[in-house]
Amino acid sequence: MTFKEKVKDLLGKALEENPQLFLIDLDFSETNKISVVLDGDSGVNLQDCINVNKFLDNGLEGEEVEFSIEVASAGLSTPLKLVRQYKKNIGRTLKVKTISQGDFEGTLTEADEDGATLTWNAREPKEIGKGKVTVEKTLKISYTDIKEAVVIISF
Repeated sequence: MTFKEKVKDLLGKALEENPQLFLIDLDFSETNKISVVLDGDSGVNLQDCINVNKFLDNGLEGEEVEFSIEVASAGLSTPLKLVRQYKKNIGRTLKVKTISQGDFEGTLTEADEDGATLTWNAREPKEIGKGKVTVEKTLKISYTDIKEAVVIISF
């Protein structure tokens, strides 16, 4: 088993012990710096990162390869990558850049295995007469059409 395979195996075991956590990114630098980015159904706290770091460090003890480990949570501005992230952010405002339809900002109202549904209000001309009327727009966007989706934080 190669060093990278051992790290992936250990990380899988660590996440099995913490099923509320899931992997967003795993990266190996040329100098064997292991970077792990996690997210969780209820967020990720510092203790979660410490626990995964210790689990990896203990499991890799005795390896003849010099390495360093960095375990972090996905930041607020980190683009969403997994369906599980979309599902945990239902009800929040997203800014979505699509490949074919342009950019949208709206409330994430649904997320399933095929795509995400955004809802927002728009001002459009009245059908009869002058002026505008506020209408609710809804758009289902396939994950394959999403270039980038980021949660908008409002205070």
